[in-house]
Amino acid sequence: MSRITHADHVISAVESGTVGTRLTASWRRSLKKHGLDPFKSHSVRRFSDVEIRARRERLGSFMELASPKLDQLFQMVGNTGCSVLMTDRDGVVLDQRSKDADTDTFQSWGLCSGAVWSEEQEGTNGIGTCLAEERQVTIHRDEHFLPRNTLMSCMDAPIFGPDGKLIAALDVSSCRADQTEAYARLIQGVVAQTAKQIEIDTFRAAFPKARIITAPEDRPEGAVLLAVDQDDLVIGATRAARRAYGLGPTVSFDPMPASDILGRDSTESALERAERAALKRAIARAGGNMSAAARELGIGRATLYRRMKRLGIGEYGEN
Repeated sequence: MSRITHADHVISAVESGTVGTRLTASWRRSLKKHGLDPFKSHSVRRFSDVEIRARRERLGSFMELASPKLDQLFQMVGNTGCSVLMTDRDGVVLDQRSKDADTDTFQSWGLCSGAVWSEEQEGTNGIGTCLAEERQVTIHRDEHFLPRNTLMSCMDAPIFGPDGKLIAALDVSSCRADQTEAYARLIQGVVAQTAKQIEIDTFRAAFPKARIITAPEDRPEGAVLLAVDQDDLVIGATRAARRAYGLGPTVSFDPMPASDILGRDSTESALERAERAALKRAIARAGGNMSAAARELGIGRATLYRRMKRLGIGEYGEN
């Protein structure tokens, strides 16, 4: 599709309301809300190194925690002509990895440190639309709003902080002309899993002394984790857990008994099963010595007995 043809298609589709369901809201925002014109070309906005450092510092230890996972992701996709990028919630690229042979291509496209890929700036694109809609997205070639971005395929997933607030986007962009949409969807799954792991690591680091309860079921919207202190009070919850238990997506909440949360519905009973399994494993390792089991769990013996009673666990770990 030529540049003019693509721009004509964008305008016509938005005005007639015939854009595909996944793109309707984003293309309309790009044209109507952000006032972008697909017929006009502009350079990608870039921040200075000073601004990049300031933005990284505002994220604290998050970038350091995420870095090993970015390395692992790049090892999986780097040889296929893909670049791995991490942005903050404003769509500013703070970290990037690409093969030397592909660097010039990504630089010319503006996929580099300091570049701004918010939807307000670039219209529909993987990073910007992921952040705007707070969900996983794949924007393949001419699904982009601006014609100059239609050579790339972008696979993105949002990352939420320990308080449930959006803090970053993880992006894999491809410069391969022969990359199919099906392959892009495959990469999307790897991106989503990596973003989920970064979120888990960040959450665990935020509550180093807490016991982390994990739901055994896999959820596409993120990890369902609760941080529970030595008094059996929930003091933290991931975005997915907040949604599962009606705790409010981003608001702070006062510590509450874990039993008050874990006894509400079938999803929460799954977490009860996870807690029961953790207690039974500790009791088994300790050979039935409750004091040793409590020490392994990092709780008091009285707290252990209280939890065993609530979960219906006998003195020797039997149900």
